[in-house]
Amino acid sequence: MELTKGQKLYQTIVEKAWESETFKNELINSPVQVIEELLGEKLNIPKGKTLVVRDQMDESTVFINIPARKDISDVELNEDQLDMVTGGTLDDPIIIDDSMSALDQVVGG
Repeated sequence: MELTKGQKLYQTIVEKAWESETFKNELINSPVQVIEELLGEKLNIPKGKTLVVRDQMDESTVFINIPARKDISDVELNEDQLDMVTGGTLDDPIIIDDSMSALDQVVGG
């Protein structure tokens, strides 16, 4: 499975933050500017949305991200999820996480 543009960007950002304290601090303080510089293009942040970066590198702390509640009445399953449901091999619940798709939206997929 090939990574999306958002997934590749996320991987690059995390690796750079691990390697450079300066980059990490700039990213936390000015996430849009730093990511736009990294990409070489403008982000498409929807009106009313804010991009927030938090440093969760402290291994002595456990961080829990509580995502926004989603209306799942009209959610479309991806191919892997459909295969699990139709094949009857669903052992674990399907968790719908929009964090990567949200990043794909702001970087143009």
